[in-house]
Amino acid sequence: MRKTKRAEVSLQAIAALFVTLATCTLLLATMVILAGCSAIIIPNPQDVIKHPLGTETIKIGMTKAQVESLWGKPNDIKAVEDKAKWSTAREVWIYRAQYGAIPVDAGYLSTTKKLYFDGNNLTEIGE
Repeated sequence: MRKTKRAEVSLQAIAALFVTLATCTLLLATMVILAGCSAIIIPNPQDVIKHPLGTETIKIGMTKAQVESLWGKPNDIKAVEDKAKWSTAREVWIYRAQYGAIPVDAGYLSTTKKLYFDGNNLTEIGE
């Protein structure tokens, strides 16, 4: 009979420990999630109107990484050969015009843009 009581006490202790560990884990996970969300800053509508999406300027000479950090990934990438303009083929990144409910100004979102790269550097901006 004593062994049965000890087994019951041990099972109760294990169950209590499990509940405590589960609660601590849940609290820790909640704190991590809430801490991660605190870093997200959502712009208010006035900021979006003052500084519309797609207005970041790109410049000739920028690298592919710099362009992608400003405008994101292009809709399409092609190789283009124009012997009259260039001695070698160029890579063209195509950003198609985007229309929607978000206020948009100049930049790649309002008109389709073609960006020409010679190797890693932007050499021409066209429409």
